[in-house]
Amino acid sequence: MIDLTNKTALVTGATGGLGRATARALAALGARVFVQFDTDVADGHAVASRIRSEGGQATALWGDLGTPEGPRALADEIRKLTGDRLDILVNAADFLREDTFDTATPSDFEAMFAMNVRAPIFLLQCLLPALTTGASVIFVSSLIRRHATGTHVAYAISKGAIETAVHHLAAALGPRDIRVNAVAPGAIETDPRRSSSADGNQSILNLQALQRFAQPEDVADVIAFLSSNDARWISGDVIPVDGGSKL
Repeated sequence: MIDLTNKTALVTGATGGLGRATARALAALGARVFVQFDTDVADGHAVASRIRSEGGQATALWGDLGTPEGPRALADEIRKLTGDRLDILVNAADFLREDTFDTATPSDFEAMFAMNVRAPIFLLQCLLPALTTGASVIFVSSLIRRHATGTHVAYAISKGAIETAVHHLAAALGPRDIRVNAVAPGAIETDPRRSSSADGNQSILNLQALQRFAQPEDVADVIAFLSSNDARWISGDVIPVDGGSKL
């Protein structure tokens, strides 16, 4: 069984479906989890409170990662609270706005790259002094990065940038025995990208070997594995967690 006892973890975007499930999964395995939220103050504290009610350790932290100074401010707070000792960083915060190539605007790209690319990369940079030997860093990509739906263009491009970053950051941090990976989820039950029509949802399922939508916990358990010493020889990889998608 995976054991994260005495490990410290930061999960960004912990009020979203995947972030919440990840925070709970890490805490259930023994980690002390810092739950980052931005606008959802009540939800952020509710996630931490639920983890504590389940016997885990959790602290809710506000942080506005969409601003240039946000990652530094959050990193400074984490370093102070952990005594410069962070073992796990999960970058689950992201921003999505549906668009097509002919309707995408510069503001769409700026907003999505600010949250989906700039924030997690510079948060990692600011946390480097606190990351322990053997630390694990996990980004969240998306199946949509390699499946051209015609919509979510800026979002897909931002996730492509993250997958490129994973390879370079894994190489840069490998000499410190810090692992960097990403998961690329497919269709998740709670995901707003799901189709609003039964036919649309069925067309998504027809492209998968496993004929159901994922629960956030299906992906969170893979993140927990990558966070652990059991995944000590995995770095620089993007793990598809998509139910056997044929896309």
